[in-house]
Amino acid sequence: MYRERASRLTGAVVWTNSPSASGVEGRVLPDGCMDLLWKDGRLLVAGPDTRAHVTGGPPATWAGIRFPPGTAPALLGVPAHELRDRRVDLADLWPAADVRRLTARVDAADDPVHGLEDLALRLAAGVAPPDPLLGRLVAALAEGRPVAATADELGVSARQLHRRSLTAFGYGPKTLARILRMRRALELALAGVPFAETAIRGGYADQPHLARDVRTLTGLSLSELLVRR
Repeated sequence: MYRERASRLTGAVVWTNSPSASGVEGRVLPDGCMDLLWKDGRLLVAGPDTRAHVTGGPPATWAGIRFPPGTAPALLGVPAHELRDRRVDLADLWPAADVRRLTARVDAADDPVHGLEDLALRLAAGVAPPDPLLGRLVAALAEGRPVAATADELGVSARQLHRRSLTAFGYGPKTLARILRMRRALELALAGVPFAETAIRGGYADQPHLARDVRTLTGLSLSELLVRR
């Protein structure tokens, strides 16, 4: 069973997932975010996905904190594009002794979620606040604003915006816009909006465009996604 709630870290979400059966396929959809994960006494990092990440195998309890888009690289000290479509042990990024100490703190917490949240708050206290330009970029793209127009409004060149997006999100602003558009369409469809209207309100050319994009990004049709949700 999957549960989530808003974190004490502004903009972040903490979650737990305890699958009930072995071999049941799970699917993590791309969302422009990165997560710090805990599983069986291990700390891992989920990089930004460009396609759905399919999970499976023996049942296991996972806990995680999902950072707001563009904020995790500063906390973890690694550019997002280096972790794109990857799940890596935190010990591959940080000194092993530091990771053992942090893992012990998370393990000693009354709940791994609380331990992860405390860790994230300590990390956030040691870095500069998130770049406000990145927050404005995400907000504009989430509203369906064109990338070129958004770059002009932010006062940066398309090349600068692409470079900063690779570091912060793991991919360029056009890919980020595509992912956010898909998430926006999924929210509309989950709310019961007919698919044709979802396509128009979501910023797609038509319903077939919506269908193609959803399948490319998630590996499933929109109808299949709604059933799974």
